[in-house]
Amino acid sequence: MEEEEASADEEQRFSYRQRLKAAVHYTVGCLCEEVASDKEVQLSKQTIAAISEVTFRQCENFAKDLEMFARHAKRSTINTEDVKLLARRSNSLLKYITEKNEELTQFNLERKAKKKKKLEDENNSVEPVEAGVVESEN
Repeated sequence: MEEEEASADEEQRFSYRQRLKAAVHYTVGCLCEEVASDKEVQLSKQTIAAISEVTFRQCENFAKDLEMFARHAKRSTINTEDVKLLARRSNSLLKYITEKNEELTQFNLERKAKKKKKLEDENNSVEPVEAGVVESEN
């Protein structure tokens, strides 16, 4: 029974991997076509397949490195600092990632501030209900 489950899990992982590989190949093919038309050159199917395979393997290496960076920091979640560490050898990529991270941080802060202000406005607009009942004088 355990062997069947392990086999099914392995088949599912293989299936996911193949689907991911196909998606990478498709995307690389689209990018290669775009670059080829811009540069007015032609790329063979073998060249596109080779670029696709190298891209896929590099992404696998990136994923393993990111996992190791997080594990080294005793975390189970990969964060922005791990991605920056991965990109440290490419100054332009590191700069781009840092800028995008700062944009996202600023956007999130603004969104939180708006949410907080909206909640405060809602709380202030509701008139407080009197706790006591006014007794009538007879």
